[in-house]
Amino acid sequence: MENSTQFTSFMLAGYSDSGHLKYFYLIILTVLYISIVFANIVLIMVICMERSLHEPMYLFLCSLFVNELYGSTALFPALMIHLVSDAHSVSTVYCYLQIFCIYTYGSMEFCNLAVMSYDRYLAICYPLQYNVVMTPNRVCFLICVIWLYPFAKSIITLSLTIRLKLCGNVIDKVYCDNYLLVKLACSTSDTTVNNIYGLYSLVLSVVVPLITILFSYIKILTICLKSSIETRQKAFSTCTPHLASLLNFSFGCFLNLLQSRFDRPMRNVPTVLHTILSVYFLMCQPLLNPIMYGVRMTKIRQACKYILPVGLYPKT
Repeated sequence: MENSTQFTSFMLAGYSDSGHLKYFYLIILTVLYISIVFANIVLIMVICMERSLHEPMYLFLCSLFVNELYGSTALFPALMIHLVSDAHSVSTVYCYLQIFCIYTYGSMEFCNLAVMSYDRYLAICYPLQYNVVMTPNRVCFLICVIWLYPFAKSIITLSLTIRLKLCGNVIDKVYCDNYLLVKLACSTSDTTVNNIYGLYSLVLSVVVPLITILFSYIKILTICLKSSIETRQKAFSTCTPHLASLLNFSFGCFLNLLQSRFDRPMRNVPTVLHTILSVYFLMCQPLLNPIMYGVRMTKIRQACKYILPVGLYPKT
């Protein structure tokens, strides 16, 4: 067995020497992060301030926008600091905290999208019973589940990782990743519980929400095929942003999974592209969602025009 050491920090090996280009990358990241924070905060404020948007669909959207702020903040500040720094090490406490935040963000995103698809299923397939089923108490309960379940699951994931004895402290990414951290364990027998729980967690956090979403959209499609053109158009306008968000996030998670678990397919990928692909789900999703929902959904667009100062919201 290799000698284990109690590390106080981890080295992030995903960064490369980009010379003066690092300042150009810093400007891009800064603009992107400011845009994400601004867009999500604006829509959260609009939904909170406009009483006509105090409906289940928009409350779930508000939860989604808060999660985008949460996930992007777990990555961007540290990424920008390390980009211009010569030292790419992080303390063990911060590394575990970042793992917790990123994993809860991903799980909450899928749970939120699943609840939103269920909400659209009820609204389109059972419009007369919708208000009876989707009561304010039910909405509050679902939002609590969206947030509390991923937190509880990630605490278990993190506690299983912290107990491991590590024989290395180099993580081949620009942020801390739980799977790569587990791979640093001195003994593979110690990671058996981590791998079993990781598979269980993956099923509950990804597979179950995706099945819920698939079921909801099969039912919605079935109803739309039997309905009028007006009903189809209304369903299409409310479901398109959700589907775009789901496909984008699933694609980003797939890229991240491919990089973490399968080294061979990514060996010939340039370093910069490799880094972009690894953070795609944390960069593009938080910006895509407010743009998609802010532009595509009429009630949000109209509310923005009434609430925001003249000239701040673009005319359409």
